[in-house]
Amino acid sequence: MKTKLFSIIAFAFFIGLQAQQTPAPAQTEAITIEGATAHLGNGELIENSLVIFENGKLTFVGSATNKIARKGKVVNAGGKHIYPGFIAPAKTLGLIEINAVRASNDQDEIGDIIPHVRSIIAYNAESKVVESMRPNGVLLGQIAPTGGRISGTSSIVQFDAWNWEDAAIKTDDGVHLNWPRSFRQGRWWMGEDRGYRPNKEYQKQLDDVVSFMKNAMAYGKSTTKEVNPAFAAMQGIFNGTQKLYIYADGEKEIIDAVNTTKANGAKEVVLVGGYHAYKITDFLKKNNIPVLVQFTHNNPVFDDEDYDLPFKLPKLLVDGGLLVGIQNTNASNFQTRNLPFYAGQVGQQGLDKEKALQLITGNTAEILGIADDYGTLEVGKSATLFISEGDALDMRGNQLTHAFIDGRNISLETHQTKLWKRYLGKYEGE
Repeated sequence: MKTKLFSIIAFAFFIGLQAQQTPAPAQTEAITIEGATAHLGNGELIENSLVIFENGKLTFVGSATNKIARKGKVVNAGGKHIYPGFIAPAKTLGLIEINAVRASNDQDEIGDIIPHVRSIIAYNAESKVVESMRPNGVLLGQIAPTGGRISGTSSIVQFDAWNWEDAAIKTDDGVHLNWPRSFRQGRWWMGEDRGYRPNKEYQKQLDDVVSFMKNAMAYGKSTTKEVNPAFAAMQGIFNGTQKLYIYADGEKEIIDAVNTTKANGAKEVVLVGGYHAYKITDFLKKNNIPVLVQFTHNNPVFDDEDYDLPFKLPKLLVDGGLLVGIQNTNASNFQTRNLPFYAGQVGQQGLDKEKALQLITGNTAEILGIADDYGTLEVGKSATLFISEGDALDMRGNQLTHAFIDGRNISLETHQTKLWKRYLGKYEGE
Protein backbone atom coordinates (compact mmCIF):
# COMPACT_ATOMS: atom_id res chain seq x y z
CA MET A 1 0.00 0.00 0.00
CA LYS A 2 2.84 2.39 0.85
CA THR A 3 4.47 1.72 -2.51
CA LYS A 4 1.22 2.33 -4.37
CA LEU A 5 0.51 5.51 -2.40
CA PHE A 6 4.01 6.81 -3.11
CA SER A 7 3.54 6.07 -6.83
CA ILE A 8 0.24 7.95 -6.91
CA ILE A 9 1.74 10.99 -5.17
CA ALA A 10 4.79 10.96 -7.43
CA PHE A 11 2.59 10.73 -10.54
CA ALA A 12 0.39 13.60 -9.35
CA PHE A 13 3.51 15.65 -8.65
CA PHE A 14 4.84 14.89 -12.14
CA ILE A 15 1.54 15.90 -13.74
CA GLY A 16 1.62 19.12 -11.71
CA LEU A 17 5.08 19.90 -13.03
CA GLN A 18 3.85 19.44 -16.59
CA ALA A 19 1.04 21.92 -16.05
CA GLN A 20 3.31 24.96 -16.27
CA GLN A 21 5.68 25.74 -19.10
CA THR A 22 9.36 25.97 -18.16
CA PRO A 23 10.46 29.62 -18.08
CA ALA A 24 12.64 30.58 -21.04
CA PRO A 25 16.43 30.93 -20.58
CA ALA A 26 18.22 34.26 -20.91
CA GLN A 27 18.80 35.57 -24.41
CA THR A 28 22.17 34.42 -25.80
CA GLU A 29 21.83 35.36 -29.48
CA ALA A 30 20.81 38.65 -31.09
CA ILE A 31 17.41 38.59 -32.80
CA THR A 32 16.34 40.67 -35.80
CA ILE A 33 12.67 41.01 -36.74
CA GLU A 34 12.14 42.40 -40.22
CA GLY A 35 9.18 43.48 -42.32
CA ALA A 36 6.41 43.76 -39.73
CA THR A 37 4.28 46.77 -38.91
CA ALA A 38 5.66 48.01 -35.58
CA HIS A 39 3.22 49.59 -33.14
CA LEU A 40 5.56 51.44 -30.78
CA GLY A 41 3.13 51.97 -27.90
CA ASN A 42 3.72 55.74 -27.84
CA GLY A 43 1.20 56.63 -30.56
CA GLU A 44 3.64 56.03 -33.42
CA LEU A 45 3.70 53.30 -36.06
CA ILE A 46 6.40 52.09 -38.45
CA GLU A 47 5.42 50.22 -41.59
CA ASN A 48 7.97 47.66 -42.86
CA SER A 49 9.97 47.90 -39.65
CA LEU A 50 13.29 46.56 -38.45
CA VAL A 51 13.63 45.64 -34.77
CA ILE A 52 16.87 44.28 -33.32
CA PHE A 53 17.56 43.25 -29.73
CA GLU A 54 20.33 41.49 -27.84
CA ASN A 55 21.08 40.80 -24.19
CA GLY A 56 17.44 41.55 -23.48
CA LYS A 57 17.56 45.14 -24.74
CA LEU A 58 16.34 46.81 -27.92
CA THR A 59 19.31 48.05 -29.95
CA PHE A 60 17.50 49.26 -33.08
CA VAL A 61 13.90 50.22 -33.89
CA GLY A 62 13.30 51.77 -37.29
CA SER A 63 12.56 51.19 -40.94
CA ALA A 64 13.67 48.02 -42.72
CA THR A 65 14.97 50.24 -45.54
CA ASN A 66 17.80 51.21 -43.20
CA LYS A 67 21.16 49.75 -44.26
CA ILE A 68 22.05 48.67 -40.72
CA ALA A 69 23.46 45.13 -40.53
CA ARG A 70 21.04 42.44 -39.41
CA LYS A 71 22.24 40.55 -36.35
CA GLY A 72 21.84 37.00 -35.08
CA LYS A 73 18.67 35.10 -35.87
CA VAL A 74 16.55 36.88 -38.48
CA VAL A 75 12.75 36.52 -38.26
CA ASN A 76 10.90 37.43 -41.45
CA ALA A 77 7.68 39.00 -40.19
CA GLY A 78 6.36 40.49 -43.41
CA GLY A 79 2.63 41.13 -43.19
CA LYS A 80 2.64 40.68 -39.40
CA HIS A 81 2.60 43.14 -36.49
CA ILE A 82 4.94 43.83 -33.56
CA TYR A 83 3.72 45.22 -30.24
CA PRO A 84 5.26 45.97 -26.86
CA GLY A 85 4.03 43.55 -24.19
CA PHE A 86 0.63 44.54 -22.82
CA ILE A 87 0.46 45.51 -19.13
CA ALA A 88 -2.37 44.60 -16.72
CA PRO A 89 -2.39 46.98 -13.71
CA ALA A 90 -3.92 46.46 -10.26
CA LYS A 91 -4.97 42.82 -10.62
CA THR A 92 -4.87 39.85 -8.24
CA LEU A 93 -3.25 37.54 -10.81
CA GLY A 94 -1.20 34.88 -9.08
CA LEU A 95 -2.87 35.59 -5.73
CA ILE A 96 -5.95 33.48 -6.36
CA GLU A 97 -6.32 30.36 -8.48
CA ILE A 98 -9.79 28.98 -7.73
CA ASN A 99 -12.29 31.26 -6.01
CA ALA A 100 -14.11 28.36 -4.34
CA VAL A 101 -10.91 26.91 -2.86
CA ARG A 102 -9.92 29.00 0.17
CA ALA A 103 -6.41 27.55 0.28
CA SER A 104 -5.69 29.02 -3.17
CA ASN A 105 -6.96 32.50 -2.26
CA ASP A 106 -4.31 34.94 -1.01
CA GLN A 107 -5.77 38.16 -2.43
CA ASP A 108 -7.07 39.45 0.91
CA GLU A 109 -5.62 39.42 4.42
CA ILE A 110 -7.29 39.85 7.81
CA GLY A 111 -7.45 43.48 8.89
CA ASP A 112 -8.87 46.76 7.67
CA ILE A 113 -5.78 48.98 7.44
CA ILE A 114 -2.78 46.83 6.54
CA PRO A 115 -0.41 48.70 4.17
CA HIS A 116 2.48 46.51 5.37
CA VAL A 117 1.01 43.36 3.74
CA ARG A 118 3.17 42.61 0.67
CA SER A 119 1.29 40.93 -2.16
CA ILE A 120 4.51 39.88 -3.92
CA ILE A 121 5.42 37.17 -1.41
CA ALA A 122 2.11 35.39 -2.10
CA TYR A 123 2.45 35.62 -5.87
CA ASN A 124 2.31 32.22 -7.58
CA ALA A 125 4.47 32.36 -10.70
CA GLU A 126 3.24 28.88 -11.71
CA SER A 127 -0.41 29.89 -11.79
CA LYS A 128 -2.37 28.55 -14.78
CA VAL A 129 -4.32 31.80 -14.76
CA VAL A 130 -1.12 33.83 -15.13
CA GLU A 131 0.13 31.49 -17.84
CA SER A 132 -3.05 32.04 -19.85
CA MET A 133 -2.25 35.76 -20.24
CA ARG A 134 0.73 35.28 -22.54
CA PRO A 135 -0.94 33.97 -25.74
CA ASN A 136 -2.92 37.23 -25.94
CA GLY A 137 0.15 39.42 -25.47
CA VAL A 138 -0.38 40.32 -21.80
CA LEU A 139 3.18 39.87 -20.56
CA LEU A 140 3.39 42.14 -17.50
CA GLY A 141 1.15 42.95 -14.56
CA GLN A 142 0.85 44.85 -11.32
CA ILE A 143 -0.12 42.36 -8.62
CA ALA A 144 -2.26 44.08 -6.02
CA PRO A 145 -4.08 42.93 -2.87
CA THR A 146 -7.77 43.57 -2.22
CA GLY A 147 -10.09 44.01 0.75
CA GLY A 148 -10.27 46.28 3.75
CA ARG A 149 -9.69 50.01 3.67
CA ILE A 150 -5.94 49.89 2.93
CA SER A 151 -5.24 46.50 1.36
CA GLY A 152 -1.44 46.44 1.26
CA THR A 153 1.32 46.98 -1.27
CA SER A 154 1.50 45.88 -4.89
CA SER A 155 4.46 44.81 -7.03
CA ILE A 156 5.02 44.62 -10.78
CA VAL A 157 5.98 41.29 -12.36
CA GLN A 158 6.64 39.66 -15.70
CA PHE A 159 4.65 36.55 -16.58
CA ASP A 160 7.36 33.96 -17.27
CA ALA A 161 9.25 33.05 -14.12
CA TRP A 162 10.18 30.25 -11.74
CA ASN A 163 9.11 32.12 -8.61
CA TRP A 164 8.14 35.55 -7.36
CA GLU A 165 11.76 36.62 -6.93
CA ASP A 166 12.45 35.94 -10.62
CA ALA A 167 9.15 37.51 -11.68
CA ALA A 168 9.54 40.81 -9.83
CA ILE A 169 10.30 43.89 -11.92
CA LYS A 170 9.48 46.48 -9.28
CA THR A 171 8.60 45.48 -5.72
CA ASP A 172 6.34 47.39 -3.35
CA ASP A 173 5.62 50.08 -5.92
CA GLY A 174 2.50 51.39 -4.23
CA VAL A 175 -0.15 51.17 -1.52
CA HIS A 176 -3.80 50.46 -2.39
CA LEU A 177 -6.61 52.37 -0.68
CA ASN A 178 -10.32 51.58 -1.10
CA TRP A 179 -12.06 54.91 -0.58
CA PRO A 180 -15.38 54.75 1.35
CA ARG A 181 -18.61 55.34 -0.56
CA SER A 182 -20.91 58.24 0.27
CA PHE A 183 -23.86 56.14 -0.91
CA ARG A 184 -24.46 52.45 -0.48
CA GLN A 185 -26.90 49.90 -1.87
CA GLY A 186 -29.64 48.46 0.29
CA ARG A 187 -28.81 45.24 2.09
CA TRP A 188 -31.54 43.00 0.70
CA TRP A 189 -30.57 40.18 3.06
CA MET A 190 -31.58 42.46 5.96
CA GLY A 191 -34.93 43.39 4.42
CA GLU A 192 -33.78 46.70 2.84
CA ASP A 193 -34.69 47.53 -0.74
CA ARG A 194 -31.81 47.36 -3.22
CA GLY A 195 -31.81 51.09 -4.03
CA TYR A 196 -29.02 53.51 -3.15
CA ARG A 197 -29.09 55.44 0.12
CA PRO A 198 -26.66 57.77 1.95
CA ASN A 199 -23.88 56.02 3.83
CA LYS A 200 -24.23 57.36 7.38
CA GLU A 201 -20.76 56.05 8.21
CA TYR A 202 -19.02 57.90 5.37
CA GLN A 203 -17.57 60.77 7.41
CA LYS A 204 -16.35 58.43 10.13
CA GLN A 205 -14.69 56.16 7.56
CA LEU A 206 -13.04 59.19 5.96
CA ASP A 207 -11.85 60.39 9.38
CA ASP A 208 -10.32 56.97 10.05
CA VAL A 209 -8.20 57.30 6.90
CA VAL A 210 -7.12 60.82 7.84
CA SER A 211 -6.24 59.78 11.39
CA PHE A 212 -4.14 56.87 10.15
CA MET A 213 -2.27 58.99 7.60
CA LYS A 214 -1.52 61.69 10.17
CA ASN A 215 -0.25 59.15 12.67
CA ALA A 216 1.85 57.46 9.98
CA MET A 217 3.41 60.78 8.98
CA ALA A 218 4.14 61.64 12.61
CA TYR A 219 5.73 58.21 13.04
CA GLY A 220 8.06 58.90 10.12
CA LYS A 221 9.22 62.15 11.70
CA SER A 222 9.73 60.71 15.17
CA THR A 223 12.88 59.16 16.59
CA THR A 224 11.05 56.42 18.47
CA LYS A 225 12.63 52.98 18.58
CA GLU A 226 9.28 51.22 18.60
CA VAL A 227 8.54 49.59 15.23
CA ASN A 228 5.06 49.97 13.75
CA PRO A 229 4.93 47.99 10.47
CA ALA A 230 1.74 49.68 9.23
CA PHE A 231 3.09 53.19 9.78
CA ALA A 232 6.49 52.26 8.38
CA ALA A 233 4.90 50.92 5.18
CA MET A 234 3.37 54.35 4.47
CA GLN A 235 6.61 56.32 4.42
CA GLY A 236 7.10 55.81 0.67
CA ILE A 237 3.76 57.56 0.08
CA PHE A 238 5.05 60.63 1.93
CA ASN A 239 8.51 60.78 0.39
CA GLY A 240 7.37 60.04 -3.17
CA THR A 241 9.08 56.66 -3.65
CA GLN A 242 5.71 54.87 -3.74
CA LYS A 243 2.35 55.75 -5.27
CA LEU A 244 -1.03 55.75 -3.57
CA TYR A 245 -3.61 53.92 -5.68
CA ILE A 246 -7.09 55.06 -4.68
CA TYR A 247 -10.14 53.06 -5.75
CA ALA A 248 -13.06 55.45 -6.16
CA ASP A 249 -15.86 55.92 -8.70
CA GLY A 250 -18.26 58.68 -7.60
CA GLU A 251 -17.64 62.36 -8.24
CA LYS A 252 -17.75 63.26 -4.54
CA GLU A 253 -15.59 60.32 -3.54
CA ILE A 254 -12.92 61.15 -6.13
CA ILE A 255 -12.72 64.80 -5.08
CA ASP A 256 -12.65 63.92 -1.38
CA ALA A 257 -10.02 61.23 -1.95
CA VAL A 258 -7.64 63.47 -3.90
CA ASN A 259 -8.01 66.50 -1.64
CA THR A 260 -7.80 64.51 1.59
CA THR A 261 -4.82 62.32 0.74
CA LYS A 262 -2.82 65.16 -0.80
CA ALA A 263 -3.55 67.36 2.21
CA ASN A 264 -2.21 64.59 4.41
CA GLY A 265 1.10 64.05 2.69
CA ALA A 266 0.52 61.77 -0.33
CA LYS A 267 2.92 62.84 -3.09
CA GLU A 268 1.73 60.75 -6.04
CA VAL A 269 -1.89 59.64 -6.33
CA VAL A 270 -3.38 57.36 -8.99
CA LEU A 271 -7.14 56.98 -9.39
CA VAL A 272 -8.35 53.42 -10.04
CA GLY A 273 -11.88 52.86 -11.37
CA GLY A 274 -12.96 56.45 -11.95
CA TYR A 275 -16.44 55.71 -13.27
CA HIS A 276 -17.56 59.34 -12.95
CA ALA A 277 -14.10 60.85 -13.50
CA TYR A 278 -15.23 62.22 -16.87
CA LYS A 279 -17.36 64.76 -14.98
CA ILE A 280 -14.35 66.29 -13.23
CA THR A 281 -11.49 66.02 -15.73
CA ASP A 282 -10.43 69.64 -15.07
CA PHE A 283 -10.06 68.89 -11.36
CA LEU A 284 -8.04 65.73 -12.04
CA LYS A 285 -5.85 67.45 -14.61
CA LYS A 286 -5.16 70.33 -12.25
CA ASN A 287 -4.05 67.86 -9.57
CA ASN A 288 -2.05 65.75 -12.06
CA ILE A 289 -4.03 62.58 -11.32
CA PRO A 290 -3.70 59.72 -13.83
CA VAL A 291 -6.58 57.24 -14.13
CA LEU A 292 -6.56 53.47 -14.43
CA VAL A 293 -10.07 53.28 -15.77
CA GLN A 294 -12.45 50.47 -14.96
CA PHE A 295 -13.74 47.53 -17.00
CA THR A 296 -15.03 48.85 -20.35
CA HIS A 297 -17.17 45.85 -21.39
CA ASN A 298 -19.94 46.59 -18.93
CA ASN A 299 -23.41 48.02 -18.48
CA PRO A 300 -24.02 51.56 -17.16
CA VAL A 301 -24.54 51.70 -13.39
CA PHE A 302 -27.46 54.15 -13.33
CA ASP A 303 -30.67 54.17 -15.38
CA ASP A 304 -30.23 57.74 -16.65
CA GLU A 305 -26.74 57.21 -18.09
CA ASP A 306 -25.79 56.62 -21.70
CA TYR A 307 -26.02 52.94 -22.54
CA ASP A 308 -22.46 53.01 -23.90
CA LEU A 309 -20.85 55.07 -21.11
CA PRO A 310 -18.48 52.27 -19.97
CA PHE A 311 -17.42 51.74 -23.60
CA LYS A 312 -16.51 55.35 -24.27
CA LEU A 313 -15.30 56.30 -20.78
CA PRO A 314 -11.55 55.97 -21.58
CA LYS A 315 -11.93 58.25 -24.60
CA LEU A 316 -13.79 60.85 -22.53
CA LEU A 317 -10.89 60.90 -20.08
CA VAL A 318 -8.24 61.05 -22.82
CA ASP A 319 -10.15 63.91 -24.49
CA GLY A 320 -10.10 65.64 -21.10
CA GLY A 321 -6.30 65.67 -21.18
CA LEU A 322 -5.69 62.94 -18.61
CA LEU A 323 -3.08 60.18 -18.59
CA VAL A 324 -5.21 57.04 -18.87
CA GLY A 325 -4.68 53.28 -18.70
CA ILE A 326 -7.19 50.42 -18.65
CA GLN A 327 -7.37 48.62 -15.31
CA ASN A 328 -10.17 46.11 -15.89
CA THR A 329 -11.89 46.59 -12.51
CA ASN A 330 -14.68 44.15 -11.63
CA ALA A 331 -13.56 41.66 -14.29
CA SER A 332 -12.30 38.28 -13.13
CA ASN A 333 -8.64 37.37 -13.39
CA PHE A 334 -9.29 35.08 -16.33
CA GLN A 335 -10.86 37.99 -18.22
CA THR A 336 -7.63 39.96 -17.93
CA ARG A 337 -6.33 38.12 -20.97
CA ASN A 338 -8.99 40.05 -22.94
CA LEU A 339 -7.25 43.33 -22.09
CA PRO A 340 -6.23 44.00 -25.73
CA PHE A 341 -9.83 43.65 -26.88
CA TYR A 342 -10.99 46.22 -24.33
CA ALA A 343 -8.46 48.64 -25.81
CA GLY A 344 -9.58 47.69 -29.32
CA GLN A 345 -13.18 48.41 -28.42
CA VAL A 346 -12.17 51.88 -27.18
CA GLY A 347 -10.59 52.38 -30.60
CA GLN A 348 -14.06 51.84 -32.07
CA GLN A 349 -15.42 54.69 -29.94
CA GLY A 350 -13.51 57.29 -31.94
CA LEU A 351 -10.14 57.16 -30.21
CA ASP A 352 -7.20 56.79 -32.60
CA LYS A 353 -6.12 53.12 -32.74
CA GLU A 354 -2.52 53.84 -31.72
CA LYS A 355 -3.73 55.97 -28.81
CA ALA A 356 -6.02 53.14 -27.77
CA LEU A 357 -2.97 50.87 -27.76
CA GLN A 358 -1.23 53.30 -25.39
CA LEU A 359 -3.94 52.58 -22.81
CA ILE A 360 -2.40 49.13 -22.23
CA THR A 361 1.25 49.88 -23.07
CA GLY A 362 3.04 53.23 -22.81
CA ASN A 363 0.46 55.02 -20.68
CA THR A 364 0.18 52.19 -18.17
CA ALA A 365 3.97 51.87 -17.94
CA GLU A 366 4.19 55.59 -17.20
CA ILE A 367 1.48 55.42 -14.54
CA LEU A 368 3.16 52.44 -12.85
CA GLY A 369 6.60 54.05 -12.97
CA ILE A 370 8.26 51.46 -15.26
CA ALA A 371 8.33 53.52 -18.47
CA ASP A 372 12.13 53.71 -18.48
CA ASP A 373 12.24 50.00 -19.32
CA TYR A 374 8.82 48.83 -20.52
CA GLY A 375 5.69 49.88 -22.37
CA THR A 376 7.14 51.08 -25.69
CA LEU A 377 9.46 49.85 -28.42
CA GLU A 378 12.43 52.18 -28.05
CA VAL A 379 16.19 51.68 -28.17
CA GLY A 380 17.60 50.91 -24.73
CA LYS A 381 14.36 49.53 -23.32
CA SER A 382 13.57 45.93 -22.48
CA ALA A 383 12.88 43.62 -25.41
CA THR A 384 9.48 42.69 -24.03
CA LEU A 385 7.36 42.37 -27.14
CA PHE A 386 5.47 39.98 -29.37
CA ILE A 387 4.68 39.28 -33.02
CA SER A 388 1.04 38.87 -34.03
CA GLU A 389 -0.41 37.56 -37.28
CA GLY A 390 -2.75 40.56 -37.42
CA ASP A 391 -4.25 43.37 -35.35
CA ALA A 392 -3.61 42.35 -31.75
CA LEU A 393 -6.46 44.57 -30.51
CA ASP A 394 -8.91 42.43 -32.50
CA MET A 395 -9.51 38.84 -31.41
CA ARG A 396 -9.47 37.75 -35.05
CA GLY A 397 -5.96 39.13 -35.57
CA ASN A 398 -4.54 38.46 -32.11
CA GLN A 399 -2.72 35.27 -33.08
CA LEU A 400 0.78 35.33 -31.61
CA THR A 401 3.67 33.59 -33.35
CA HIS A 402 6.49 34.77 -31.03
CA ALA A 403 6.69 36.49 -27.65
CA PHE A 404 9.72 37.76 -25.76
CA ILE A 405 10.18 38.96 -22.20
CA ASP A 406 13.49 40.75 -21.59
CA GLY A 407 14.67 39.17 -24.84
CA ARG A 408 13.79 35.63 -23.74
CA ASN A 409 11.78 33.66 -26.30
CA ILE A 410 8.91 32.47 -24.11
CA SER A 411 6.48 29.61 -24.64
CA LEU A 412 2.94 30.38 -25.77
CA GLU A 413 1.63 26.96 -24.73
CA THR A 414 -0.89 26.96 -21.88
CA HIS A 415 -3.57 24.73 -20.42
CA GLN A 416 -6.07 26.49 -22.71
CA THR A 417 -4.03 26.04 -25.90
CA LYS A 418 -3.62 22.35 -25.12
CA LEU A 419 -7.37 21.96 -24.72
CA TRP A 420 -7.96 23.95 -27.91
CA LYS A 421 -5.68 21.66 -29.92
CA ARG A 422 -7.19 18.59 -28.31
CA TYR A 423 -10.78 19.43 -29.17
CA LEU A 424 -9.90 20.99 -32.52
CA GLY A 425 -8.51 17.60 -33.53
CA LYS A 426 -11.63 15.88 -32.20
CA TYR A 427 -14.09 17.95 -34.19
CA GLU A 428 -11.97 18.28 -37.32
CA GLY A 429 -11.87 14.50 -37.47
CA GLU A 430 -15.66 14.19 -37.54
